Amino acid sequence: MKRISGFTLIELMITIAIVGILAAIAIPSYQNYTRRAYFSEVVQATAPYRASVGECVQNLSTLTGCNAGTNTIPAAIAAPVGAVTSLGVTNGVITVTPVAAHGIVATDTYILTPTVDAASGTVTWASSGGGVTNGYAK
Repeated sequence: MKRISGFTLIELMITIAIVGILAAIAIPSYQNYTRRAYFSEVVQATAPYRASVGECVQNLSTLTGCNAGTNTIPAAIAAPVGAVTSLGVTNGVITVTPVAAHGIVATDTYILTPTVDAASGTVTWASSGGGVTNGYAK
């Protein structure tokens, strides 16, 4: 009796099909993960501005006049720094434009809009923009 060794053609085809299906699922998930990770730098860039806007509201009792470079708010970012192309604050509204990289485009902006509770004076933030719409940030 002759012993047969090796894989049959159908076994190899099934293996290639399984690997192809796994790759079709894994690659888009990985790309989305890298976009969200890159966009987290954009979100982190707003932290000192959010704190400063809160301080400005405490001092002025209004959002009017809480602009970048005034009332303890850091100056606007006009040249690319890290993942941020530009960042500005106008009357408390923080607008960030990301550097186009890793599948993120310049239209994937991140906008934080503050709301002041009149009774307690606390500031709450609502996020919007292309980055939020595409699911890169909440």
